Amino acid sequence: MLTTRFVTGAPNWIDVGTPDIDGATSFYGALFGWRFRSAGPEAGGYGFFQRDGKTVAGGMRSGPEQGPPAWTVYFRSEDAQATAEAAEQAHGGVLVPPTDVMGEGRMAVLADQAGVPFGIWQPGRTKGVDAANEPGALCWVELYTRDVAAAAAFYHRVLGLETYAVPFPGGTYTCVNPAGAGEDAMFGGLVPLADAPAEAEDGPYWLPYFEVEDPDAVAGQAERLGGTVRMPPTTVDGVGRMAKLADPYGARFAVIRSASPQT
Repeated sequence: MLTTRFVTGAPNWIDVGTPDIDGATSFYGALFGWRFRSAGPEAGGYGFFQRDGKTVAGGMRSGPEQGPPAWTVYFRSEDAQATAEAAEQAHGGVLVPPTDVMGEGRMAVLADQAGVPFGIWQPGRTKGVDAANEPGALCWVELYTRDVAAAAAFYHRVLGLETYAVPFPGGTYTCVNPAGAGEDAMFGGLVPLADAPAEAEDGPYWLPYFEVEDPDAVAGQAERLGGTVRMPPTTVDGVGRMAKLADPYGARFAVIRSASPQT
């Protein structure tokens, strides 16, 4: 389970780059009840999405030179410089080198062996988001990849992540958890693009899931607000009811009403 008791290798931050931060604020505010708070003039337009006073994500305006609009998942690192070097040694790359963020922490954006961007956050004053696994907050992440074994090896070498297979309708699902934390700490999965034809059109990427109470209502609202329903609300036994969406600018995300532990 994803929690705010962050350990090395677990997701601890997420943000969206968008060409229109005001438009994104309006969209996600209507969808999740988020409000946007600027981090101040020295932050270059970066700010925080908050729900009920808790920071659940970050966001900023981004231009074409920074790539298409997208959500970036950040993983906790004890040493951003060492993690960036490990990524390069594992045949990945450094897209944004380790940078101090006003004493709040140290961040970098890396690429895995397939070129998929992901972030790392070395905590300073800010440990990570204030909420996880509750309505309107991040609760799961998935990597869509052409080669699950290669991805598992990369993230194990760089972040220490461990994987294990669980039975799933039609086959198995590769779950991910921090090193030594055990299966109870799983926070995501690795999905072969061959099993997800719609995803394969756009290539590999990390997909964040946000917990919601009514995925059907959220999907309908997203479409009315100019977003896209990439996969309509679908129930997966023992997992929950989920939908894959994109905001009006193309940033992809998913929503889920997670199944209770008893189901």
